Amino acid sequence: MKDKICIVGLGYVGLPLAAAFAKKYDVVGFDINEARVAELRSGHDATLELESHELTAVQESLTFTTNLEDIRKCNIYIVTVPTPIDSSNRPDLTPLQKSSESVGKVLAKEDIVIYESTVYPGVTEEVCVPILEKVSGLIFNRDFYCGYSPERINPGDKEHTVTKILKVTSGSTPAIAERVDELYRSIIVAGTHKASSIKVAEASKVIENTQRDVNIALINELALIFDTMGIDTNEVIEAAATKWNFIKLRPGLVGGHCIGVDPYYLTHKAEELGYRPNLILGARQINNGMSKYIAEKTVKEMIKAGKVIKDARILILGVTFKEDCPDIRNTKVIDIVDELQEYGCSVDIFDPWVDNAEFEHHYGFSISADPFASNQRYAAVILAVAHHQFKEISQSQLEALQEGQPVIMDVKGIVENPTWRL
Repeated sequence: MKDKICIVGLGYVGLPLAAAFAKKYDVVGFDINEARVAELRSGHDATLELESHELTAVQESLTFTTNLEDIRKCNIYIVTVPTPIDSSNRPDLTPLQKSSESVGKVLAKEDIVIYESTVYPGVTEEVCVPILEKVSGLIFNRDFYCGYSPERINPGDKEHTVTKILKVTSGSTPAIAERVDELYRSIIVAGTHKASSIKVAEASKVIENTQRDVNIALINELALIFDTMGIDTNEVIEAAATKWNFIKLRPGLVGGHCIGVDPYYLTHKAEELGYRPNLILGARQINNGMSKYIAEKTVKEMIKAGKVIKDARILILGVTFKEDCPDIRNTKVIDIVDELQEYGCSVDIFDPWVDNAEFEHHYGFSISADPFASNQRYAAVILAVAHHQFKEISQSQLEALQEGQPVIMDVKGIVENPTWRL
């Protein structure tokens, strides 16, 4: 029997994976968000991960649904739901638990459930499997099996797409591990790496982004030190990068659903086991503090320029967590807004990549109209995201937006002669 695959969760990870599998298998994409399913059925993807023609190309083998009965005939379930953190930076496994309950309702003998969501080691077998067993009435590794293959989607990246990134795989038995690896090998042209266990695969994913977080935190801390010294951080990095083994990173905001979230999954488990991961938590503290630092520097530069802070109108260009991508999840630009509002400033955000309705739903206020097409003037401009549209803006255009002495705060290093550069 040829495998019939269900992808549970149709966001930035699930949709590209579903389309990739649909080139070789019958695939059902399942999501509880009715608006999302309706949008995909119409041939549009608001995340911009897939073009309309890419959806059209697999429309014969890829269907979308919110109805559990439509996925009952599948024999492989791949769960790609978000794994966020709560307000106390603790893992929120609710989406994963709810998805496991849903899959459990349709699970049949010999089926395989593969998880791709980022978790700490042990979640698949210690949290998800008991839910699958309870809801389905089936016994793990006798009646059904599990695998774990961490997602490696890079939102907005049109070069390193899902099939071009080497995939880690694992399974709950040696035979299932081979079966899962074979399944992914059938679509991943970059190849696969079969881990010895599900826990090893889970751990490999969570440390990918933890390593990046720690490395960026070092560069951010160096930027804070050099800023205090009056030294240009970018010039220092260029000089240091002349050595072959220097890792060339840039300072900046660390948001999004991966780097700013995943380390907390590892630290949570470590602390649960009695180990205090000081380096990882210290890196998180540094990176989370960058928004406050940028806001404070903006206020100081405005004071130097003779601007009145209370009721000052400030423009922020860009609010997504990375350039040329509509993803606003866990964006740290919002923290800059909050800090500036604490000073009594009024803040406008302009971002041509963002859907205003979605942004307003998440954050409670609207994206502003194009400031370059209006008569609005600002006390300061913060360039927060390096969208390609913003790279094309000239120094004179930024200065023309402002009243009095220009205050241009360049977080991304793309302005020729800013007032201040991170």
